[in-house]
Amino acid sequence: MATTIARSDRRVSPVFLGLVAIMAVSAWAVWTDYSASTGFAVFLFVVSGWIVSLCLHEYAHARTALHGGDISIGAKGYLTLNPLKYTHALLSIVLPVLFVIMGGIGLPGGAVFVERGRIQGRWKHSLISAAGPLTNVLFAVALTAPFWLGAMDGVPDPFRYALAFLALLQVTAAILNSLPVPGLDGYGVIEPWLSYKIRRQVAPFAPFGLFAVFGLLWVPEINHVFFDAVDSILRGLGVSDWDTYLGYEFFRFWQGEPELPTGS
Repeated sequence: MATTIARSDRRVSPVFLGLVAIMAVSAWAVWTDYSASTGFAVFLFVVSGWIVSLCLHEYAHARTALHGGDISIGAKGYLTLNPLKYTHALLSIVLPVLFVIMGGIGLPGGAVFVERGRIQGRWKHSLISAAGPLTNVLFAVALTAPFWLGAMDGVPDPFRYALAFLALLQVTAAILNSLPVPGLDGYGVIEPWLSYKIRRQVAPFAPFGLFAVFGLLWVPEINHVFFDAVDSILRGLGVSDWDTYLGYEFFRFWQGEPELPTGS
């Protein structure tokens, strides 16, 4: 199936490579304390890393759809990892970054337009939707590997905190986007198994699912329960609440850098 895709449609975009370069340079600046503002370097590292993860999230949807039977994916530019090629750049890039800045919440938006009529089999449709959140899970595991492998000795504290906060965003994205809410991937997983009548009734609400979830997270009781669950998962991966808290404080560089605990 993939052999029908032109090489130019599969070539990695310079935009994506530029994002990876920004992530690498800002990571180096955080590690070496080269930047005049460690907080600003953390901000660049987290934002660029978050956008890279969004690109990989959408790429996973696209690649799975391609192998599922939608060969139109290549012509749309989704396989190039270029965020500017996504159907809804606002939902896919701008809003998720704003969500991170406003509340430290990672929540990708739907972006890849899949021609579902080309794909046969409910399991294939479900897998296409599941591929995105699974990518966030893998990204979180990779980011936290130094923690759960016990390899953090000698790692500068700001870099440790930046990694922890970026990992938190991946965990929140994986959980929230897996909810069975119209417009999110979790609903896309179960949608093929619902009756036509139910799908038709739910369809008008899909554009508002993302905003509804984000709005509910501002309810203190819901917010506490959600982040308690996120913190429990991260603790299982070796990341403490203090790590993620300081990562978020460094990220908000415009408020000044936080005071590190004595002995850090």
